[in-house]
Amino acid sequence: MRSQITRYSILLLVLLGSAHVFSQQEPQYAQYMYNTQSINPAYAGTENQLSLLGLHRSQWAGLEGAPKTQIISMHAPFGDHVGLGLNITNDKIFIAQSTYIAANFSYKVPVSERSILSFGLQAGGKLMSIDSNRLNNGAESSGDQDASISDRNNFTPQMGFGAYYYTNNFFLGFSIPGILDSKKFLKDEDNKSTYVSEKPHYYLLAGYSIELNKNVDFKPSTLLKVVDGAPLQLDLSANFLFYDDITLGVAYRWDATLSAMAAFQVTDKLLLGFAYEIETSKLQKYNGNSTELILRYNFIKNPNKTALPLGDENMTGGI
Repeated sequence: MRSQITRYSILLLVLLGSAHVFSQQEPQYAQYMYNTQSINPAYAGTENQLSLLGLHRSQWAGLEGAPKTQIISMHAPFGDHVGLGLNITNDKIFIAQSTYIAANFSYKVPVSERSILSFGLQAGGKLMSIDSNRLNNGAESSGDQDASISDRNNFTPQMGFGAYYYTNNFFLGFSIPGILDSKKFLKDEDNKSTYVSEKPHYYLLAGYSIELNKNVDFKPSTLLKVVDGAPLQLDLSANFLFYDDITLGVAYRWDATLSAMAAFQVTDKLLLGFAYEIETSKLQKYNGNSTELILRYNFIKNPNKTALPLGDENMTGGI
């Protein structure tokens, strides 16, 4: 039991920070190319069709209390220039659970006949709760008594913005989905001050499509995430699209994970994506690997659309 609590302590320190200053980070996804709206509100409506996406991510399999994330996302165009979207993200990490609901607004400006620049705004709020019973139960089982955090259902507003430029074979985006540096102040049983700090996350996203032949496209992409007080995260992804239906690829998160990815265009409207991540950092001995599943359904097709990301109406975010 004591070794299990030690693993919990490492998990909390890595994910949240020190014992009295919790620095909370947003989840990062292997399949960010399909889930672009969750990190950049300017992506809303760029597909020129109503799109619904569901995602489930299980991180560090085999470690009790490890992160689990679910997302429901939808977006659609309204007229030639406006896009609207909605994200609901549920994230659970050991004793902490948060639900973030965000509405996205985008405005598209044609730069040329084959390129568009979209600007986006995001507004929403996060509801966070702490279940200290799990921590206390583990402490009592081992003969230790740990102070519990008494806060429940702490709500904080949030807002963000982004820009997204795209053509038929290239995209580039920058965003700060949460610009407010908010702090949730908590008290433990000894009346010591503890707070969860949410730092702004800065994202830079880029990708390109290269037609190798009439049946195969090569689609490299990259995602850079910067958070004050946390290590820089850089994703490098390489995907191959075969016959416009099957995507196979690999990704590397710098000094963190190695991923294998696959996506299948099951029908003209339904896409299924899967990713398997292998931990490559020093944390490998404390936890297992991670899995990610995505389902995306595009309801409406618009044959009169203009330029789309990488020239494929069924592929989002550059893949």
